[in-house]
Amino acid sequence: MRKGDTYTLLFALVICAVCSIVLAVAVSGLRERQQLNIELDRKMNVLKAFGVTAGPGEVQELFERHISEIDCSDELAGVEEAMPLYLWSEDGRVTMYAFPVSGKGLWSTIKGYISLKSDLDTIQGITFYSHGETPGLGGEVEQDWFQEQFQGKRIMSDDGDLARFLVLKGKVSDRWPEGNPHAVDGISGATMTGKGVQNFLNDEFERYNRYFAGLREGE
Repeated sequence: MRKGDTYTLLFALVICAVCSIVLAVAVSGLRERQQLNIELDRKMNVLKAFGVTAGPGEVQELFERHISEIDCSDELAGVEEAMPLYLWSEDGRVTMYAFPVSGKGLWSTIKGYISLKSDLDTIQGITFYSHGETPGLGGEVEQDWFQEQFQGKRIMSDDGDLARFLVLKGKVSDRWPEGNPHAVDGISGATMTGKGVQNFLNDEFERYNRYFAGLREGE
């Protein structure tokens, strides 16, 4: 028996409804998975800034054992924007601090994390994990050779003030043969990216140093 147009229309509507439900469930499930992956990536990059390499299965355990997170802005007058700070503890004692850094490079916003040792002066490590800079030029900010230069450098001057940190056009050794604790080599052919990194790092150092100054005074 030939089915009429009404049956065809109802059948099509049912198929559309079922497909919509299946799609909505899939999108919801994927969104949850995406959020979990974003959170995992955040924690892995914080660990990398601390100098710790961990597989996906180790990240949560390391965070729970060693890392606590606070918002520095809660203790600073006149600061409304959140200032996340990650504290790495060993045997109940804070041994490192890490915080996010970000700003304009040449073509994009560069995002990363940097960590300081317990003296709140010496850089433990840095990682840049998100950018849209030119591969082989400004994109070198993501390479180990560039990031490893920061290890052991200092953000404070000998007189106790915040130093001006430099990402040079060229090499530190060419300008200061004896070295400079507040400067790293730039990236050949990417002067503007280096200048951007220099500028936003100094901005972040100044912003967070308001909180660190209180910690130093309390020692």
